Amino acid sequence: MYNSILKNGKAEIEIKKSIFIGRAFFVKSEDEALEILKDIKELERSATHNCHAYIIGEDGLTQRYSDNGEPSGTAGIPMLEVLKKEEMKNVLVIVTRYFGGTKLGAGGLVRAYTDAVVKALDESKRVVRKIFTRTKIIYDYTFHGAIINLLANENYKIIEENYIDKVEITIDIGEDKSILDKIRDMTSANFKIEILKEIELPTIGGKIIY
Repeated sequence: MYNSILKNGKAEIEIKKSIFIGRAFFVKSEDEALEILKDIKELERSATHNCHAYIIGEDGLTQRYSDNGEPSGTAGIPMLEVLKKEEMKNVLVIVTRYFGGTKLGAGGLVRAYTDAVVKALDESKRVVRKIFTRTKIIYDYTFHGAIINLLANENYKIIEENYIDKVEITIDIGEDKSILDKIRDMTSANFKIEILKEIELPTIGGKIIY
């Protein structure tokens, strides 16, 4: 379980005619982050600066940043500090600056790069990523209506349904396995389960975002 983002996001701010374009990306490896950084630098090759920071791994041990020509400590570190403060993992942030002709000073740059990252994260939507168990439940047709109603009431999304000699439905189950106890009671234990795989999914307020 760790804090991260739902999707890639982009936001733009203007300060004294300098344009700051903040971008946030969900990444699972340093190679992926570096490939995205390369693409953005190519896309924004006419920019004055393309600064970045990232934290990768659920342990957060892979941390990198770059000022990309801005005065030392005014861009990369403040960007990284936003990720650290929010305990973000597997996130790459890039802020592209187009200089507007007016120097902002060290404090102004720190605020600008910080704000650009925060706004990019806002656009990306903050989530908690958790591990779920994708589980197939197999039961007789006589229990189908009751089980479907139970899953709906418990806010479970049915990932897949098959109707053969028995009903087979697939759902994602988190740490709380009480749904299986309820199905066991409902069917007098006349059902089977198959564990398909573990899957990492984003959640907001404890609810899975598919």
